[in-house]
Amino acid sequence: MTFDQSRLGKSGEAFAAAADQGRPALVGYLPVGYPDVATSIEAVVALTEGTDGTGCDVVEIGIPYTDPVMDGVAIQRAGTAALERGVHTRDVFPAVEAVAATGTPALVMTYWNLIERYGVRAFARDFAAAGGAGLITPDLTPDEAGEWCAASDEYGLDRVFLVAPSSTDKRLATTVRACRGWVYATAVMGVTGARAETSNAAPALVGRVRALGAGLPVGVGLGVSNGDQAAAVGATADGVIVGSALVSTLLAAEAAGTPGDLGALRALVSDLSAGVRRAERP
Repeated sequence: MTFDQSRLGKSGEAFAAAADQGRPALVGYLPVGYPDVATSIEAVVALTEGTDGTGCDVVEIGIPYTDPVMDGVAIQRAGTAALERGVHTRDVFPAVEAVAATGTPALVMTYWNLIERYGVRAFARDFAAAGGAGLITPDLTPDEAGEWCAASDEYGLDRVFLVAPSSTDKRLATTVRACRGWVYATAVMGVTGARAETSNAAPALVGRVRALGAGLPVGVGLGVSNGDQAAAVGATADGVIVGSALVSTLLAAEAAGTPGDLGALRALVSDLSAGVRRAERP
């Protein structure tokens, strides 16, 4: 797969590096603030390490929101707990700094209202100063993103917008054209969440994006929860995105009375990392 180097940005370069190894990139998500801010920072760093130093190629850090209508149950539970324990938007910056210090691109995935409240240009400035790579903005469409496009251009940040199986050809083209870094393809309609089986809509959606000739990697999020699913999705996608399954390991640790135990998280990261490395790509 040949990518347009001028549009890759920091996070897209990680996808390209994985492709050079003949595999898809692994993208992991966790929210800041759960089970507490300090442990959540340790957890996002653990995403880059796994159990053997082989972890995620890109890390997404979520900012908890009071009305998480697009999130699945696990992410909602963790985010609600983080808010009850006093997490703030600014707490994401130390988490970004910690991930960036490992050499792994750090993206923030957030509902747009939080950025507007902080100030779009101010957030871009502070995020870039922390070493952040860019934003994933699931509820912001390119036609409403003028202020963000200007701020991200000013501070050299990636813009990752979402496409779905329901996206029209026109909407797909508009969205992909506005992206810098990579394209987030959500191949399951509805809220996020780990699933026992992956969706067969992913290959078709990836094909539609590639047919546009934009030269951007395509990451797929559809409820991957183990290495075998990561291998299956990675056979056609440029990146495999995992969120709810990772968050669930933290929820289980807290339920067991050991909220600081990241062992299960690290083990799952290693399983997923092994999965993308055995993906059978064309």
